[in-house]
Amino acid sequence: MTFDYDLFVIGAGPGGLAAAKKAASYGVRVAVAEQESIGGTCVNRGCVPKKLIVYAADFALQNQIAHSYGWSDCQTYFDWTLFIKSVHQHIDTINQSYFQQLQKAGIELISQHVTFIDTHTINIDGRKVTADKILIAVGGQPLKPKIPGIEYAITSREMFQLPYLPKRLAIIGGGYIGVEFSSMMHAFGCEVTVIERDGTILSGFDDDICSAVQQGLIKRGIKIFTNSTVNEIKFSEEGFLLTITGENQEIITADTILVATGYAPNTKNLGLENAHVELGEHGAIKVDEYSRTSQENIFAVGDCTSRVQLTPVAKAEGIAFADTVFGNKAQKLNYDYVPTAVFCRPEAASVGMTEAKAREKFGESVQCYRTQFQPLLYRLIEQDEPTTIKLVLNGDSGQVLGAHMVGEHAADIIQSLGVAIRKGITKEDLDETIGIHPTTGEEFLSLN
Repeated sequence: MTFDYDLFVIGAGPGGLAAAKKAASYGVRVAVAEQESIGGTCVNRGCVPKKLIVYAADFALQNQIAHSYGWSDCQTYFDWTLFIKSVHQHIDTINQSYFQQLQKAGIELISQHVTFIDTHTINIDGRKVTADKILIAVGGQPLKPKIPGIEYAITSREMFQLPYLPKRLAIIGGGYIGVEFSSMMHAFGCEVTVIERDGTILSGFDDDICSAVQQGLIKRGIKIFTNSTVNEIKFSEEGFLLTITGENQEIITADTILVATGYAPNTKNLGLENAHVELGEHGAIKVDEYSRTSQENIFAVGDCTSRVQLTPVAKAEGIAFADTVFGNKAQKLNYDYVPTAVFCRPEAASVGMTEAKAREKFGESVQCYRTQFQPLLYRLIEQDEPTTIKLVLNGDSGQVLGAHMVGEHAADIIQSLGVAIRKGITKEDLDETIGIHPTTGEEFLSLN
């Protein structure tokens, strides 16, 4: 059978774009369908605008300590409207760059919603096209819990569209999205409250990291209610009223409510049932180690599956798919050493196993090295801003199983350590490495 395309990609986020460009490099005919802006969540309403807001917030934090470094006090004013306009202009530049890359690679971009007719046929506004292989890379969408009054709340998607900064912000959910926004918005002068149903924020990270970040946020003045849930949201003349139950019985007043309780695979309204593609929990597409679905010619990568939901992972999955299917180089990813970061202040980052996970696998042989210290930047001021670093080891072999950090430049330091840990570095290797002084990273080389 002759197909219109060798590969049809649904979704132009990081995974879909990476797969399309890699497949095109092998000389196959590729089309990509995207009903929204190119780049997916990360570029348009996630990683990129979020990190730019982090940078903007950092200026406020730097101003707070500048006097201790000899700078005279001066009045400053932050213009959210002007700033967010610049953010969207930068995003437009990225979108245009992606569009040009697709054109240069000879990839057709279809700016419409598409659905499956069968395993090889796609419906594009009444027009049928066929493809030998189909890749689903539609990402995820924010979840909203079923709470009376939840319609008054917004998600991370709308945070980048706020016309002005709220005076009082309530955040439902203490995962990395909720924590990052709590840090950023507080630096801008917002009164921030975080409500988390678990016993600590950042569930899934190492316990010492969760504790250090939580303490750091509280020191800055952010209110955190753990073991607590929001039962109801009401509108009043004073603002939105959130009724909290659990460990804390409170009524919180807010001008804006952000829901950050996780993401769900964006797999509805695709007609997957027509292609008999099997779904798992929460609508995630079931895939094997080569990203193949229950149908031999249909694949899926990124957040629409139940694997690690991170942009670099989606890109790696997309490239591995293209190499496997079109490059005759079978590839599967190792998810054991995927580094991740939380861009709050204090910043946190991890790679490899947490202490709890390591003890599940290796038991009593696990050894942990940890320290907390005041970095040089904060030695001239009264503010207590400790940095926490931790190594998790297999005591029998000395191999480093995980590295975790809370403090300035945590993401960059852990990123570099990630390469070494993936290659099986030992504690002895770190001890024998000469560091750069004075830096925070050198502390990993002298843990006792």
